[in-house]
Amino acid sequence: MFALFLTLLAAATALPSRAVIPSPPPSPHLPAVPAVSRGYGAPRVAMPALHLVGVTAQPFVGIALGDAIGMALLKNPTLAIAAGNTRIAAYGIESARGTFDVNFQVQPQVNRSIAAPQNPFFAGPHYGPIVSGTQSVSGGVSGVLPNGQSYSIDLSQTRSTNNELVNLLNPTYLSALSFTLTQPLLRNAGMNAPKRQVELSVIDASMSSEQTLATVASAIEQVEDSYWDLVAAWRNVAIQEEALREATAQQRSNIRLARHGAGAPVDAVESGAQVDADEANVYSALQNVATVQNALKGEIAAGPGDSIWTANLVPTSPALQAPSEPAFAQLVAEAMQNRPEIRQSLDAELQADVNLAYARNQLKPQVDLKLGYTTNGYAGTLLPLTPSNPLYGFVCPTSPCSFAVPPVLLGGFGESYDTLLQQRYPYWNAGLVFSYPFGNHTAKAQFAQAQEQQRQAQIQLQATEVRIAVEARNALQTYEAALARLNAARAAREASVVVYASELRKFRNGTSTTFLVLQRQLQLAQNRGLELQAQTDLNKAIVALQRVSGAILSANHVNIRTVGSQALP
Repeated sequence: MFALFLTLLAAATALPSRAVIPSPPPSPHLPAVPAVSRGYGAPRVAMPALHLVGVTAQPFVGIALGDAIGMALLKNPTLAIAAGNTRIAAYGIESARGTFDVNFQVQPQVNRSIAAPQNPFFAGPHYGPIVSGTQSVSGGVSGVLPNGQSYSIDLSQTRSTNNELVNLLNPTYLSALSFTLTQPLLRNAGMNAPKRQVELSVIDASMSSEQTLATVASAIEQVEDSYWDLVAAWRNVAIQEEALREATAQQRSNIRLARHGAGAPVDAVESGAQVDADEANVYSALQNVATVQNALKGEIAAGPGDSIWTANLVPTSPALQAPSEPAFAQLVAEAMQNRPEIRQSLDAELQADVNLAYARNQLKPQVDLKLGYTTNGYAGTLLPLTPSNPLYGFVCPTSPCSFAVPPVLLGGFGESYDTLLQQRYPYWNAGLVFSYPFGNHTAKAQFAQAQEQQRQAQIQLQATEVRIAVEARNALQTYEAALARLNAARAAREASVVVYASELRKFRNGTSTTFLVLQRQLQLAQNRGLELQAQTDLNKAIVALQRVSGAILSANHVNIRTVGSQALP
């Protein structure tokens, strides 16, 4: 086999060589382009003044990171709305508890009637119409208790007058004091709709508070990110201005060399083009300052009339010190303990538990024990009997007429209340009410729904824990990467300084070119920007670690009662 290979190789090398003729390049197929804006060119415009729109250029207004966060906590409209929702939820607790308020009512009433006579005993004088009138006042208290009992206590008094012939006491004074109590024995005993609503409102208030804290944590992170973006924006302006100064110095050097015949005029043109490019970079950097300033002001201002909008903000806080790298397990454990989202999910579980307990209670039949007790009072004014009264012949068989009425029944409201308190005429009742719908489909369906809601709450808690664990992984990885990039960017910037200085010395000694010097300048500016971006990313990574662990709230002394308190000017 090897011999065959050698034979073929020798035959191939023995063949005469043939020149390879390249094929002609294909003709390009270009689409037709219409003539658009003939003679179009960049217009020559006057150079605008370098300033930030809507702010006072000087003096600069220094702002510390803590002040920016404090202003956001007090003035940010989004946080103010979130805090307002928390207060609304707290009012919901009071509203739900209002179900157990004692209800007081009073009802004065006056009645007068004229009725046709029915017989000589129930008629007015001379068989005339019966004229009667009452003045009554009734009042009492009623309510329900957390365990399902309902109660009422009522007191009434009535003064009645009439002109009936068969009448011994006129006017009469009636009084009554009654007590009623309904005690659920199965359904609604211990757990009922009002109690459920109170417990749910307490949980809702807690969830609203945790949601506000989560919103605050995100807002603080956003403020800190914007703050460090503003730091980077101002430092980038300085970097671009330094590059512009270096390019300008190189241009002046090239112009001097060209005038003395020691350099080519095109070198001056080349350096001038770099000056123009660096000048445009300065304008872009300043525009970025305005954009980032406006973003930060939008997070810390109370509204469009806030004086902060006219301030030219300059950050004064130093860069964040890199903390010792936390262990992943420790970071996750702190997050599970401190993050408001975890407490929200736990509250959702409690909410589901309350609904399940109520739904389970509603599966029972309704058996209510009803108790009532009333004590009545009665008194009146004795009418004199005359021969015209039909009762005269019955109660006065002899003359003079005398009719013995018990003294306890004679008098006004005082005597009536006296008999009431002595419980001379009591009434009481007791009974059971049983109710159960055949099939009980509504309660069964609600119970199944509550079971599913509880399962969803458990799944949601697990999903929240997974999400936070993922955030911890990403935050820790971002922090490590930011540290590495900062170290690499710092080394690259330091090397660029040395290389640029070396290239500049070579140029002055005539062993380098303008192109190489400008390239080193550009590399130095780029590496300065990369180092700045790496430092900014590190600051943001530190903030992200604080938010993920939940420490961002305690570190900034967040008081939910004062959040958004100055949102209105």
